[in-house]
Amino acid sequence: VAILAQASGSSPAPVRTLPPKLAAEAFPKLLSMGHAGQHRCTHRSYGRTKKHTLKAKTGAKKIKTSKLRKSITPGTVLILLAGRFRGKRCVFLKQLESGLLLVTGPYAVNGIPLRRVHQRYCIATSLKLDLKGADYSSIDDTYFKREEDKKAKKKKTESTFFAEQTEKTGMSEEKKEGQKKMEEPIVNGLDETTKLYLKALFSLSEKMYPHELKF
Repeated sequence: VAILAQASGSSPAPVRTLPPKLAAEAFPKLLSMGHAGQHRCTHRSYGRTKKHTLKAKTGAKKIKTSKLRKSITPGTVLILLAGRFRGKRCVFLKQLESGLLLVTGPYAVNGIPLRRVHQRYCIATSLKLDLKGADYSSIDDTYFKREEDKKAKKKKTESTFFAEQTEKTGMSEEKKEGQKKMEEPIVNGLDETTKLYLKALFSLSEKMYPHELKF
C-alpha cells in the first residue's frame, strides 16, 4: 500500500510503502475489496459437499392391480356402461394382472367375445352363473395384444404413402375356435330365461332412477 504525502511546495513528496502486515491492520476494508470471491447463491452448494448421482433404474415398474369390488366375483353378471357393447350384459370371469376384468357374453348368446373392461364402467348384478368346467387360466393381457405386421414397418415410398389403407384384420380363426371351446360349459348350463336376460339391453325409462334400483 502506497501512501502519498504531498509536501508543501510544487515538488511531490517521496512515496513510502508499508509492509503487508501493517497495511492489513491499517486498511482492512480497503484490502478486502475485490477479494470477496464468488457471490454465494442459495441454489448452489459450496465447500466439501458430497455429490449425489442418480442411478439408472433397471426394469419396468410393476403395475399394482386395483382392488376388486366385493360385489364382483367370478360368474357375476355385469352391465356394461361404456364402449362398443354398452347397455349389454356379460359374465365376469377373472381379474387380470393389469387390473382389468375379463368378461364374456358369452358370444354364442349375445355376441360379446372375450373382452377386457374396467370395473369403473360396469354395474354388478345379483345374478351369478356357474362357471364349472370353464377354464380361462390361459388368458392373460398378452392374449389381447395386436399382431404387428412386419411389412407395415418398412419405410413408405411415394407410391405406398398415398395408397389405400389395408382392411383391418379381425380375430384369428384359432382364437375364435378357442373361445368357442372355453365358453361351451357356460352356454350349456344356461336355461332359456337366463339367455333372454343376457340378450336384453339395459335401459332406463321414465320415472326410473338408478340409485333406487336393485340390480
